[in-house]
Amino acid sequence: MINLADPKSKLLGKNAVEYSQILRWLSLANTELLPTEARVFQPLNGTIPYNKKQVDDNSAYLAKVVDIFEKRLADFTYLVGERLTFADIFAATLFVRGFDFLFGKEWRKQHPNTTRWFKTIIATPILAEFLGDYSFIEKPIEYVPPKKEKKKEAAPKKDAAAAPKKKEAAAPAASEEPAPAPKPKHPLEALGKPKNPLDEWKRTYSNEETREVAIPWFWKNQYDPEEWSLWKVDYKYNDELTLTFMSNNLVGGFFNRLSASTKYMFGCMVVYGENNNNGITGAFLVRGQDYVPAFDVAPDWESYEFTKLDGSNEEDKKFINNMFAWDEPVVVNGEKREIADGKVFK
Repeated sequence: MINLADPKSKLLGKNAVEYSQILRWLSLANTELLPTEARVFQPLNGTIPYNKKQVDDNSAYLAKVVDIFEKRLADFTYLVGERLTFADIFAATLFVRGFDFLFGKEWRKQHPNTTRWFKTIIATPILAEFLGDYSFIEKPIEYVPPKKEKKKEAAPKKDAAAAPKKKEAAAPAASEEPAPAPKPKHPLEALGKPKNPLDEWKRTYSNEETREVAIPWFWKNQYDPEEWSLWKVDYKYNDELTLTFMSNNLVGGFFNRLSASTKYMFGCMVVYGENNNNGITGAFLVRGQDYVPAFDVAPDWESYEFTKLDGSNEEDKKFINNMFAWDEPVVVNGEKREIADGKVFK
């Protein structure tokens, strides 16, 4: 068990300098490495729509992030100091997605330091139970475009001389079946355009005073219960959270992985409490009446619990307003918990 609340833990470094270095590696891995990995492999495996330029751009950025690790590990066994720290454990677990989908044999030859370090860390007692028998891929995943239906072969033309021409009436309509409609890029596209798209609401929220202008505008102009639904979103594993900034980075990573649903929802999530005693909650406006199509674009969406809210219920409405404004404590089991940080999904 890793106890980050224990100041004597060797996993937190030998001194304040090493501790600050650990925090920097944690932030880099959580806010840059993991979301960029997801933006590369998710279009390739069909989780989100494929766009070649975006995949190429994110692949180039991922290479720059990994290069930071590669250069450090050229001269050191571990990320911080000369012993295993929480930075190694945390970062190695976030590298797993890359090694699962992207980092094939050739990549590993080109990145010997990162590969050696990853093998070392997953063999430690802390991770060996889960990753000790890890199998590396030979080749990275490749995009496979959806198969196109074969066109029906045209019937052979009849010999014009074979039969006398008759005076024809109007030609009958073609009997060929109409081509199937293209599949929507996102499941929620099937609902069509809403009467009130999110663009104006997002501009209002960003540019106006939240309590005085934006929130009243939301209830008057944006929220239509026939087209939109409201959801309370809670992280399931608050007991595993440690430092508040790490909890907020976790939210940021989750939002990055939700990017394919930007057109279909808006929300705010906050971190409440203090270091080693905090939680994550939030409120979302979602297109349609089901939260799943909007959230399942993120691989970790099942780490959250979803509760439908009623915009006509005063208690639910108050919770939504507080989440959008961030200016009131969060009430948890009757106890008021101050908001430490948060992020907006827009």
